[in-house]
Amino acid sequence: MNMPQVRCYEPGLRRKTGILRIWITMLKNIFLSRDLIIQLFKRDFLAAYKKSFLDVGWIIIMPLISIVSWVFMNAAGILKPGDVGIPYPAYVLLGSSIWSFFMGCYSFSAKTLDAGKGFILQVSFPHEALLIKQCAQNLANFSLTFIFTIIALWCFGIVPSAGIIFFPLMLVPIFFLGAGIGLVISVMAVLATEIDRMVEMLLGLIIFITPVIYSSRIDNVLLQKVIKWNPLTYLVCGARDMIIYGKMEFPDRFFYSALFAFFVFMFSWRLFFLSEEKVIEKITI
Repeated sequence: MNMPQVRCYEPGLRRKTGILRIWITMLKNIFLSRDLIIQLFKRDFLAAYKKSFLDVGWIIIMPLISIVSWVFMNAAGILKPGDVGIPYPAYVLLGSSIWSFFMGCYSFSAKTLDAGKGFILQVSFPHEALLIKQCAQNLANFSLTFIFTIIALWCFGIVPSAGIIFFPLMLVPIFFLGAGIGLVISVMAVLATEIDRMVEMLLGLIIFITPVIYSSRIDNVLLQKVIKWNPLTYLVCGARDMIIYGKMEFPDRFFYSALFAFFVFMFSWRLFFLSEEKVIEKITI
């Protein structure tokens, strides 16, 4: 006869747990919750387009709408992106799709606790499952958009390089940075809801200091310095260059930026794990 499992709780137990043990525990929680993650993903992904007239067509329409203004300003001579090496609409579409993946990682992660608020209060389960479900939903949206992006590149006569096979790996640090920032905000937003909006607006402005819509070789000296110290410059541009040229211009800086993104994510994940009990108490108030 199997004996019932006994679980002991004590005040501040999570804070007394070592750093390595915390990460092992969170990974174990994700593995044990894999069935729940799959069910939540299916429910939320299908629900997002269930009552839409264009259904998943919005995933294709939205990127097209987002680049129209940049293409128009470039054609009018208002925007001077410099020599981008390929047709400008294709350049913007590819850069914007990678940027939207970063913003999606942030947005979905920032809404981790809010998205499962009703579920959290009714069922006891590892809340890391919500993060993985949110990120899986963002990845699914991006995958559909990316397929359209590659088709668009072919239409412009651009054949992706063999380096595209490394593209999924190059998305990992972008995920780490976006999700890391989002996890911190998911905790803080419970205390002050406007924090999420403020950070999302700030990140929306950072696109202008990241070579997404223009070349990194520009004449403005001040902007060159800002771009140089912006880790997203090397994460976004490195992933884009790998598709177009099969190589990165600054592989060493990409590595350092990826390492920075990894530490941001690990710190944020640990903070999420240590703070979620207090955060959930605030949700119930």
